[in-house]
Amino acid sequence: MATNHTTPAALRVAVVTGGSRGIGRAVSHRLALDGLAVVVNYARDAASAEETVAAISAAGGRAIAVQADVADEKEVAALFDRTEEEFGGVDVVVNSAGRMALAPIAELDLAALDAMHRTNIRGTFVVAQQAARRLRPGGSFVGFSTSVVGTQFPTYGAYAASKGAVESMTMVLARELRGRDITVNTVAPGPTSTDMFLEGKTPEQIDRLAKTPPLERLGTPQDIAQVVAFLTSPAGHWVNGQILRANGGMV
Repeated sequence: MATNHTTPAALRVAVVTGGSRGIGRAVSHRLALDGLAVVVNYARDAASAEETVAAISAAGGRAIAVQADVADEKEVAALFDRTEEEFGGVDVVVNSAGRMALAPIAELDLAALDAMHRTNIRGTFVVAQQAARRLRPGGSFVGFSTSVVGTQFPTYGAYAASKGAVESMTMVLARELRGRDITVNTVAPGPTSTDMFLEGKTPEQIDRLAKTPPLERLGTPQDIAQVVAFLTSPAGHWVNGQILRANGGMV
């Protein structure tokens, strides 16, 4: 596991849950490019997490990989403990870990519903708890929703419900952190070319979704990472309590 024990006092530090793949990996790379030390959290895929860390290190950045189930409060507390031990504190928390199970409401397996809500709702809440307790002044918390909360496509009912819960927490947490100079926002991507999004879809379905936004393409993980980089930077610090639909203009 890559480590770095020479930590400058001015170093900003980010925890990115689900940081080893897809949007989370792109966010990890982008924040490292901005000079943040990045803790790449993963649940099971240690190899992908180490690949992400190695790529960041090869580009001159600082990163470590730390395993934790975002829905397990003890593991998440240990994740933050490790971050503080390694880098001295936490300035940015990006909760990109998530699950997606698609089926008509009448047909969805309730075990899949429970697993998805455990990660998407409980996981967001557990990570937000630690962020609220540990973020330093000037810090940021970014959660993840989905633009399907607004578009309400068929088969997305359970997934949209789980992400609607994330959206409902956003302003509440922002208000609870009043006076601490910490921002809380949620990014709600539209169709984005990640393995999770592409899984189980036909080329025709993918093409139809790609043509839905006026820009007529799928988003990329890098598109979303740029949005997160803005929200967690000094330039974005006046944006607080917002749901940002990063979807190319999809309604």
